[in-house]
Amino acid sequence: MRVGPGRTGHDEPADGSLAQAPALRRAWAAVAAFAAVRALGLLVLALWSRVNDSEAHELLSARWDSLWYVRVAESGYDFTLTAPDGRVLSDMAFFPLLPWLEQAVAAVSPLGPGDAGLLISGLAGIAGAWGMYLMGHRLYGHRAGLLLVTLWAAVPVGIVESMAYSEALFVALAAWALYAVLRHRWIEAGLLASLAGLTRPVGLAVAAALWAGAAVEARRTRHIGARMLSGAVIAPLGAAGYILWVGLRRGSPLAYLDVQAEWGNGFDGGLAYGKFIVAHLGGWPVVLAGIGLIAGTALALWAYWACVRQRQPLPLLVYTGIVMALALCSSGYFGSKPRLLLPAFPLLLPVALALSRVRAARAAVVLAVLALGSAVYGASWLNGSGPP
Repeated sequence: MRVGPGRTGHDEPADGSLAQAPALRRAWAAVAAFAAVRALGLLVLALWSRVNDSEAHELLSARWDSLWYVRVAESGYDFTLTAPDGRVLSDMAFFPLLPWLEQAVAAVSPLGPGDAGLLISGLAGIAGAWGMYLMGHRLYGHRAGLLLVTLWAAVPVGIVESMAYSEALFVALAAWALYAVLRHRWIEAGLLASLAGLTRPVGLAVAAALWAGAAVEARRTRHIGARMLSGAVIAPLGAAGYILWVGLRRGSPLAYLDVQAEWGNGFDGGLAYGKFIVAHLGGWPVVLAGIGLIAGTALALWAYWACVRQRQPLPLLVYTGIVMALALCSSGYFGSKPRLLLPAFPLLLPVALALSRVRAARAAVVLAVLALGSAVYGASWLNGSGPP
């Protein structure tokens, strides 16, 4: 039986109201599951780093993009770095909400900006798990919501959720914004979408999801209310405001695109990514990497098709589609693509719903294997090439 929005496949109503155990109370199970998976990942990272003679704390808070965020928090924008190949890399490529929050936490606590970033990611991960559960529960019931959160915590690059990066913060804002859209809380959704737009450039996907939800509701009711219109206007202001600010600072309305181009990032429809895959099909052992890239991309596309067949609400399909398009069709560093797909958490809903239909013991075994695999992969990844 296919279960679509509004039919949970369980004894629980799809609107999220439970007579004996309200969804808000039951969300703590999802938060606990998220915390347990991430704690396992951090434990394995600490042990792996000790054997590898590295420092887990430094890997999480003082390398790669974390340093750029700390620099903005401490000194504001205008820092540039000349790469070995001559490119001039600007800190304006990094959106401001995370460094603003790091600066605020550092100002009122003994933490430095890097440790403040770890605290923010930790709290944001919990908030994101909560909002993700409520969204999954509203659509498909308690078990699906719980499994969605646990699967997201256990993805191979889940360690990024515990780093002083902006992914956890962005996903928390996106999850609650999407949940607000599903509940037709337009102003709340617009404010959250605007904050998401101040966190990462893909924040515009959250605004587009709100617009899609508003369009569906306006067509259904033949009415556009003031709150709906206000939310739709507020939603893109964060991302648009920062992009315009960069344009004013650098004297060109398209300056933000120039900044990204200096970092090697652009949108080419996936041409560079395709060439990268082909280049890894030429011999042993790099052919394994090429096959892995093909398999991973095919899996992501299959998951999106499963979301369509699952008849997820249009706002979720729009949001996930834009996140995937920006991740897979950009010309940036190809090792970052799994990390760029982290915000596409609705891709896990078909898997969560399938697991919700099997025995709890079997689902627990699957999740335990995934969590351990994620912990081992994350530890080896950060002690190797790692993100940027």
